[in-house]
Amino acid sequence: MKVAPSVLTANFSNLKQEIGSIQSADYIHLDIMDGHFVPNISFGPAISKQIEEVTHLPLDVHLMVTDPLQWIPQFAFPQTKYITVHIEANHIQETVLAIQKEHIGVGLALKPKTPIRTIIPYLNDVSLILVMTVEPGFGGQSFMADMMDKVKELVRLRKENGLHFLIEIDGGVNEETVKIAKEAGVDIVVAGSFLFNMEDRAKGIEVLR
Repeated sequence: MKVAPSVLTANFSNLKQEIGSIQSADYIHLDIMDGHFVPNISFGPAISKQIEEVTHLPLDVHLMVTDPLQWIPQFAFPQTKYITVHIEANHIQETVLAIQKEHIGVGLALKPKTPIRTIIPYLNDVSLILVMTVEPGFGGQSFMADMMDKVKELVRLRKENGLHFLIEIDGGVNEETVKIAKEAGVDIVVAGSFLFNMEDRAKGIEVLR
């Protein structure tokens, strides 16, 4: 299991040390919120760039925004591995092309109530599919185990079509729910509160892995 700590719950007044505490992870997950697509605002390109400057890890950028197309160039940093946008957002086809133009992996995310069928037209274009296991917008919510049905459906579609996209989940991940995720076929877990509430984050990452 690969682990992508979400810095949303990190202490931003001590950012360098906080990022340093999760350097054994596989990615750093950046939750970007516009206050419109979700009822919260997080941070933008400037702070994201500062995070990139204090880590060697690839960035997993999750745009929870209504109009992702305008933001793609601003998050196309050298260490950006994936930019994930929501299938429920505007101008998806154009946004997918814009991400590809930056030579970055395309990610598509689904809210809990959004069915898998909505992303099927894009399966050949994506490097990653993010299944939200909470309603996006705030940290610390409980894991929605019924979202594992979506994960299993994605595993089936990937195998049947000979595709190689990774399956990621975000929300309510801890030492118990990660077992459910692994059994369903998840490749990457995003973890926020679980890790950043720990003294020893490296140990927490190892537990999830």
